[in-house]
Amino acid sequence: MSTIELDLVSKRWDDTVAVNQVSFEVAEGSFAVLLGPSGCGKSTTLRLVAGLEQVSEGRIRIGGRDVTHEPPAARRLAMVFQSYALFPHLSVAENILFGLKVRKVAADERARRLDRVAKLLGLGELLARKPAQLSGGQQQRVALGRAIIAEAPVCLMDEPLSNLDARLRHEMRRELRALQQSLGITMLYVTHDQVEAMSMADQVILMRAGHIEQNATPAELYEHPATAFTASFIGTPPMNLLPLDIAGDGCRIAGTAGPLITHQPAADLLAGVRPEHIRMTDSGEVSAQVEAVEYLGADTVIACRAGKGAIVIRQPGRLTPRPGESLRLTWAPEAQHCFNAITGARRNDIAARALTA
Repeated sequence: MSTIELDLVSKRWDDTVAVNQVSFEVAEGSFAVLLGPSGCGKSTTLRLVAGLEQVSEGRIRIGGRDVTHEPPAARRLAMVFQSYALFPHLSVAENILFGLKVRKVAADERARRLDRVAKLLGLGELLARKPAQLSGGQQQRVALGRAIIAEAPVCLMDEPLSNLDARLRHEMRRELRALQQSLGITMLYVTHDQVEAMSMADQVILMRAGHIEQNATPAELYEHPATAFTASFIGTPPMNLLPLDIAGDGCRIAGTAGPLITHQPAADLLAGVRPEHIRMTDSGEVSAQVEAVEYLGADTVIACRAGKGAIVIRQPGRLTPRPGESLRLTWAPEAQHCFNAITGARRNDIAARALTA
């Protein structure tokens, strides 16, 4: 058993609350990501699971066993750090085998495991090199190898790809996911990069200010964000959040003459719609003025303003509207989300109106 369970876990330093009553469960053999902005408590949560920090309140169980007050060595897990933490004077092979030697694993067993890990990670030709002779991606593989060779059922990773360039990050994301699936290990992974989380995870635990904002699959986070914060954090570009005013029997975008985009009038309301779900059409009812245009190759991102609402549109191909130009916009009712503007909570009781397509 290699499940990870946190039950109302908190961590405080004097008056500072870094983690506030966090509860979640990671299923055996799954890939879970702790996601959130810098300072939200995700790395502290990982360190609490590892035993590198002591819990102020709550319980932590790994494989059904309470490890809340056990030292890291007793928790049967491996960890990969952001800095790789390789010994510069040791070869690749010696770095990978270091933990096994400390634990006095027999030489023939060490050789068997090293051969397996080297084949898995493509390190066979690099075993005699020193870390300084390796690229960033190769150093990352060595750090992974040192974790994998322990054959621990749980692996913790703290932003392991943040030091790599964009191309290497993309390659390593695929390799990490394939490796986790082939080994069947339970992985808890920390990142602030929502692309990493969405592309690799079975489960995303989105954190904000020390608490969990939403715990769901990547698809659920994208399609049904529970809060305005989730909506604005997930997606590239993030979801548009438009302040609304009550107008008759519905609501319209604040600062505009219409159209009505909800059926019910409600105060303190935000309408959310993703940039890729907005279409430009001559019959669109929402009028917006172009402020900036970014051409990204496959897509064009157009920043507009409608009344008090900033609207970003993502369209395929190359488009060349000019700043100040007026566009007519529309979106399907099912593409619109509603949130409480004060609490940020999702409002499922507010129905969207159909705009002219």
